[in-house]
Amino acid sequence: MDESPVNDGPEESSDSTEDSAATEVHGVAEEGEEVAFPSLFTRFIDVFFSPGKAMEAVARNPAWGGALLVGVLLIGLATALIPFEMVMESQLEAGRDAPEMPEAMMNVMGIITPIFAVIWVTLVSFFVAGLYWVIFSFMLGDEGRYPQYLAVGTHASLIPAVALLALVPLKLMTGDAALTLNLGNILFFLPEGYLAAAAKALDLIGVWSVLVVAQGAHAIDSKRSFGSAAAILLTLTFAMALIVGYFTSR
Repeated sequence: MDESPVNDGPEESSDSTEDSAATEVHGVAEEGEEVAFPSLFTRFIDVFFSPGKAMEAVARNPAWGGALLVGVLLIGLATALIPFEMVMESQLEAGRDAPEMPEAMMNVMGIITPIFAVIWVTLVSFFVAGLYWVIFSFMLGDEGRYPQYLAVGTHASLIPAVALLALVPLKLMTGDAALTLNLGNILFFLPEGYLAAAAKALDLIGVWSVLVVAQGAHAIDSKRSFGSAAAILLTLTFAMALIVGYFTSR
């Protein structure tokens, strides 16, 4: 009698099962490598040079404490390096009232001001993250949690914090404590008035930071494109500059 190879089918099935299992194990390893969370230093560098990578990481793992601490310390240091007398002089030159203070009070204010700046920036960070959460999650229906927007915001804030510290030597050389890199530096030909004031109120470093936040909104919910998030945040930024320009030009 002829014998038929009845085991060919099951053997092929077993081989395919083993291949599938190997693929699954390999996939888990790859996923494990993808979710490896970068260090704070790596995230600090990536915010400037690879913001998409940084935002993907913090959207997946919303760690915000280290970024917030570094950011407020940089801002506190930048504030402490500017003499309080220069701050008062800049206010007078801008047409604002600046009460005269004895030297002892000036020295005290030089100590208090950096501390106040640290506290203020910390509170603002939590508040702004709440605004992002309300805008994207509640108003626009994105899938995002408050800690994610807080992590995105605190990391994006490292950009203006570093810029503020980098501008300290230029501020000391020019004697202008309020010096910023703003649109008015480019549109210097505008006559004094509302448009010039609005241009000066639009901080270019702030625009950079907002674009990184837009990248973070996209990383939190991939259905939210970077373009739409950037359009929303830039519109709010420009609107704020127009409002500030209105009051400062009066």
